[in-house]
Amino acid sequence: MKSVITKTNFNFRDIKSKYEGKVRDVYTLSNNNIIVIATDRISAFDVIMPKGITYKGQILNQISTEMLNKTNDIVDNWLISSPDPNISYGKKCKPFKIEMVVRGYLSGHSYRLYKSGLRNICGNIIPEKMNENDQFKEPIVTPTTKAEIGSHDQDISPDEIISNKILDKKMYDKLHFISLELFNRGTEIAKKSGLILVDTKYEFGLDLENNIVLIDEIHTPDSSRYFYLDSYNHLQINKLKQKQLSKEFFREWLMENDFQGKEGQKIPYISKETIDLISSRYIELYEKLMNKKFLKDHNLDINERIKLNMSNFL
Repeated sequence: MKSVITKTNFNFRDIKSKYEGKVRDVYTLSNNNIIVIATDRISAFDVIMPKGITYKGQILNQISTEMLNKTNDIVDNWLISSPDPNISYGKKCKPFKIEMVVRGYLSGHSYRLYKSGLRNICGNIIPEKMNENDQFKEPIVTPTTKAEIGSHDQDISPDEIISNKILDKKMYDKLHFISLELFNRGTEIAKKSGLILVDTKYEFGLDLENNIVLIDEIHTPDSSRYFYLDSYNHLQINKLKQKQLSKEFFREWLMENDFQGKEGQKIPYISKETIDLISSRYIELYEKLMNKKFLKDHNLDINERIKLNMSNFL
């Protein structure tokens, strides 16, 4: 019985290649479509942790699948279907080498930069006298470079993206506009569930016909940060810590245990209690955001279930 999946080694029909990301394993097929398995791996500060989180992959995949379907009127996306709770099947695309991070609030990474004295974040001038988790007048876009495994994403301004010829101005402006439209849609969806979409990241690529396509996951707790809507104002006015549903609490736990992914730092021991806490946070976000109960599968071995479902699908 295998209730957590951190490694995959499937022999799907017509496999051309396999790529292992921080969380997802991607199998490319001879028809140029891809099988993307959301594992239970968890990463923070661009470091993959040694233990998996129960149900995490299923939760990420099921949230992302629904969110991609709820935004495909804004921009086409890579998804074709989801034949297994942990799997998405879709179009292979050529990814752009940047991620579009949209922020509605001064939180997480942006607040850490602001606290250090920085007022220009990726070309956005941030006003003085802002407090942690204050809302921006308008959402801002803070792109990052797309790092390889083991290296860190780096903030980059639109001018640097264009001058370094990562994208031309016309293409960047398109992605900027689409990202804000997606963020507005994500904000609407979150609000209906009593949540605030604080910040998130979007990745794009080109399909075989050179059309812009939204790729990867969207609006999941790995790619996004959420606050509770009903308590936000009270906590902010009283300068109290916001209750959030995201991976940030895990990053904070790592920092409290002297780990930020820097050279020479050792990953702290992650106990079963910590794993259970992280898993419960993911389940809580799923149930809150999706407005339905998360169904735990206690009976099936994940590997065997995937083999059966993909055999029937392919």
